[in-house]
Amino acid sequence: MRSVYEAAGGDEGLLRLAEAWHARVMADDVVAHAFSQGFHPRHSERLAAYWAEALGGPATYSASHGDETQVVRLHSGNGPHEEMDRRAIACFDQALDDAGLGADERLRQVLHDYFTWATTTAMARYPDSPDDVPEGMTIPRWSWDGLQR
Repeated sequence: MRSVYEAAGGDEGLLRLAEAWHARVMADDVVAHAFSQGFHPRHSERLAAYWAEALGGPATYSASHGDETQVVRLHSGNGPHEEMDRRAIACFDQALDDAGLGADERLRQVLHDYFTWATTTAMARYPDSPDDVPEGMTIPRWSWDGLQR
């Protein structure tokens, strides 16, 4: 069976998705606020590498950019933001179509489930402070069956 990474088109497909999602969130007045302090000039490429690793692809993100601790710290300390999360997920669902990944219902559902979990659980665990995030976290892996433990 192919991995979710492979079904999503590998690095190229996930880069298209990251670029489409980023364009959508930058056009959303609520979600764009998360980027108001700026973002890495290669944000979409880094995001695509992170998703690739999480979805069964190579560990390029961990090897080049850091571990899950660093990613979660970037998303921590901002308090609860359910409306922003809801809108970010809606942008992701629209970006699936923009990137040409929305036609396969099984793939669409697993990617939606992954992004929803990552947004509302993995990245939302430490709303009070980035200092609360423990050291040594690894990027969670997601498969056709969901979170791999």
